[in-house]
Amino acid sequence: SISKVISLIVALEARGAEAVFKKVGAEPTGDSFNSIVKLETSQQKPLNPMINAGAIAVCSLIPGTDVDERFQLIKTLLSKILGRPICVDKAVYESEKKTGHRNRSLAYFLKDINCLDGDVEEVLDLYFRQCSILVDCTDLANMGMFIAQKGITFEGEKLISTHSARLATTFMVTCGMYNASGEFAVKVGIPAKSGVSGGVLGLVPGKCGIATFGPALDEKGNSVVGVNILDNLSNTLNLSIF
Repeated sequence: SISKVISLIVALEARGAEAVFKKVGAEPTGDSFNSIVKLETSQQKPLNPMINAGAIAVCSLIPGTDVDERFQLIKTLLSKILGRPICVDKAVYESEKKTGHRNRSLAYFLKDINCLDGDVEEVLDLYFRQCSILVDCTDLANMGMFIAQKGITFEGEKLISTHSARLATTFMVTCGMYNASGEFAVKVGIPAKSGVSGGVLGLVPGKCGIATFGPALDEKGNSVVGVNILDNLSNTLNLSIF
């Protein structure tokens, strides 16, 4: 799920905010990250790009003639941020593709309500690939630093607009920790995005990127150790942005 931040940035850079927000909303959700409830009952588009339905809709906006070309845009940006080639865990990718039935149902529902552009299976393939990118804690911290510096790499290269970096940061605050985002904002107070792998990508705007990894998850799908570490760091070092 942490890769949702990168695919959002790619879509914003390629298509612009207006096009992105025609397909996905900007509101937090009190439901789980893979829920279909709000999509069907409250409004005719995903509430935000950090839940699965929203991230799948965002993937459909990434331009290219095929999946390889679209995925290359994600890989290219991430490679420049991290300063190394990007690899996909093939076993994870194949598993996601074989067993991602909930995501597949979300995608076909999105297609039915005109919130997904292109072929459903190709969009899902792109989504499964991005969710299978191999990174470690150093990579995640570097990603956080890149966004914290408004899209500037360690080498001083400006890769994305300040506006895209600001939007990504905002969604990390409001929606990045699944349906525990509000509590995390109150207790920890930094932009963060978690993933069910146990990773957490955090940042302090203008200062630093922070990353943690701990595979044990709480009932919301966030790393137990990661949340506790970030809570302690934030309160000890006064990192809260609020």
